[in-house]
Amino acid sequence: MKKLDKLILGSFIGPFFLTFIVVDFILLTVNMLKYFDEIFGKGLDFIIYVELISYFVISISPMALPLAVLLSSLMTFGNLGEHFELTAIKSSGISLLRALRPIGVFVVVLTFFAYLSNNYLVPKVNLKTFSLLYDIRMKSPALDIKEGVFYAGIPNYSIKVNKKIDDVRLREIIIYDHSQGQGNTNVILADSGRMESFFNDRYMRLTLYNGISYKESRAQRGITEKPVDFSRTNFSENQMVFNLESFQMNRTPEDLWSTNRSIKNIAQLKDGLDSMASEINQIIYYNYLTTESSYSYFSRNRKINPPADIVQGKARYDSLREARLALRKERQEDSLRRVGVSATKIDSSLTALNSVEQMDLQLMQDSLGVTDLSSNENISVPIDQMNETEDSASNFRNRLKKVERMQPEVKEDRQDVKLSDTSKIAEKTRGLEFTAEQKAKYDSIVEAGNYQNRAATVALNNARTIKNNFNTKITQIDNLEREYRRFQIAWYQKYTTAFACIVMFMIGAPLGAIIKKGGLGMPVLLSIIFFIIYYMLTITGEKWAKEAITDPIFGTWFSNLVLLPFGLFFLKQARKDARLFEADIYVDFFKKIIQKIKRFFAK
Repeated sequence: MKKLDKLILGSFIGPFFLTFIVVDFILLTVNMLKYFDEIFGKGLDFIIYVELISYFVISISPMALPLAVLLSSLMTFGNLGEHFELTAIKSSGISLLRALRPIGVFVVVLTFFAYLSNNYLVPKVNLKTFSLLYDIRMKSPALDIKEGVFYAGIPNYSIKVNKKIDDVRLREIIIYDHSQGQGNTNVILADSGRMESFFNDRYMRLTLYNGISYKESRAQRGITEKPVDFSRTNFSENQMVFNLESFQMNRTPEDLWSTNRSIKNIAQLKDGLDSMASEINQIIYYNYLTTESSYSYFSRNRKINPPADIVQGKARYDSLREARLALRKERQEDSLRRVGVSATKIDSSLTALNSVEQMDLQLMQDSLGVTDLSSNENISVPIDQMNETEDSASNFRNRLKKVERMQPEVKEDRQDVKLSDTSKIAEKTRGLEFTAEQKAKYDSIVEAGNYQNRAATVALNNARTIKNNFNTKITQIDNLEREYRRFQIAWYQKYTTAFACIVMFMIGAPLGAIIKKGGLGMPVLLSIIFFIIYYMLTITGEKWAKEAITDPIFGTWFSNLVLLPFGLFFLKQARKDARLFEADIYVDFFKKIIQKIKRFFAK
């Protein structure tokens, strides 16, 4: 490495770490303010707060890195330009791009490590952050009884102390016992008392001295009942024990957040996307199969078949599910053999695994409203063959009943009709026609039996059922598609937040060479402006992607695509030593415009 590279890189490393710490602290403060009321004032150990803050620092580092790169690169080249070091470098024949190379290499390496952090470290930290934050939220505030104020932190009790001598000795105590859920019917008054915790602060003993206990029964029937019992008990000493489990912080298993997209890496996000796509395909596929039964007249001659892409997707996802099941069985068998399990136990374990998979499949079909479709044979039958076996057989049986009543020569037994004989029955019944008397007879039966109104009622009920079913399925699909897009956004963000470091470097380094101002004045102002623009564009693109206004990959890359031309523009201007931020340039420019306007009107 040459001395010039060491000089430029050394002048960048220091401001980078300093600005990263400052930016990380600012973002940490902003993030902690959201949970300030929920995590502080609960009597937690200092180590718990240190653990939570360390998790927050790591989780917000992907957002702090681009701003740190922008500010440090702007400060570095601003200082070089302010002290004429950049001018000396250019005068020695070294171009600006060559001067940017050492920091550019460092930023590229930093981008790679930022991607690794986003994909592997941050998801694990987010899991621990969610678990710890949830446990802190569920913990009750610290036991802090104040003078002259009713304290309701202990469940089912309301305590008021008029005077506290210290943390143990109390004066003039009033306790309302609501444990029976009957209101203020149980009241305890005491002149003094002592409050002491024991058994690792899990319980609190409240010893009352020289008091009275009032207890009134609650009426059960009404005003006609006899007066309720009322008891008053004087005591010289009374002990009450309170359970303080709600004031202890219990750690929740981390598996409860296993479905959150913020704790998944790219491979896990892809698995989630495949699962949601399979579920959407299953809903659409089985909706076609179950809807056909509502069209009893339409489906006689025409069939409701799922689209070809849905059928192909169903076959693909079924094959993937079978392959995954076979792989799980193989791994289960290998693991059992390694520990020396006998072949009988292996077979029983595999049988149990198969039964679990079948149960999961049945539960999924029950949630989709599908019955008797769990077997592979029913699923793999083509649609035309399924229609022929179900609908055609029932139609021909109904026609055969009518033909046997009208034409005695048809002597086929209905019980022996099979699916293979449907073509023969169709040929025998094709030439049969009703006479005029028979048509009139059946028309009279239809009119007298009010079958038309009944048919209209049945059709209306079927239409309402189909509409409600479709609305439910549409809601399910919309929710799944929205979650699908969110998973895609979380996937692409692992790349975009890392690539933002390169974009911010391309903006900050040329901009610092142009303004030639170091320190924390102009660089900080410009960095904040561009970071706010970057943040607003990021939020806007993600919102478009969530609402399906644009593709998720475009929505997540939207901010980088908008700011990248600014970086190329500033780089071009820096190579030409442009004076973009000098007021004299713009003053002369407006003067020329005014002169041209005056000449135009003078002519």
